[in-house]
Amino acid sequence: MKAEERRREILALISNVETPLPAGALSERFKVSRQVIVQDIAILRANGYDITATNRGYILNDKIAATRVFKCRHSFEEIVDEGALIISLGGKITDIFVNHRVYGRISARLDLNTKTHVEELYRSLVSGASKPLMSVTDGYHYHTVSADSEKALDEIENALRARGFLIEI
Repeated sequence: MKAEERRREILALISNVETPLPAGALSERFKVSRQVIVQDIAILRANGYDITATNRGYILNDKIAATRVFKCRHSFEEIVDEGALIISLGGKITDIFVNHRVYGRISARLDLNTKTHVEELYRSLVSGASKPLMSVTDGYHYHTVSADSEKALDEIENALRARGFLIEI
């Protein structure tokens, strides 16, 4: 298979998945090294494709039509509930950030788009290796959430409000 054909197929694969596709899985499928896949992704990006590399793999961002920032507050134990709620309504949690009075804005990229991803994040935090970012601001935090439509974001906003997670800005 020629490189151009492989890149077209990679693009087709990552544009039709719900969760990021790992480079290892792509390298196995195309019988090339992982480094070749990394180079193919770099070339696709250089050709204008908006591809995000996460710790779980690659995903094409063209599917995202709307983005909104939500200010939230809840307990540590409700992290999974908040994430599962957003994802169940078609949202993707891009990041989390807080506005610290001394340090300013502190953010972390999350790229959570399945309940499993949220549960993995929670297990990592429960292990005690690190505390959640929201802990430095008494539970207050912001999420950038993307979805296929403004209507989906409206549904997410209403659901967060109904659960008491949403802080009106």
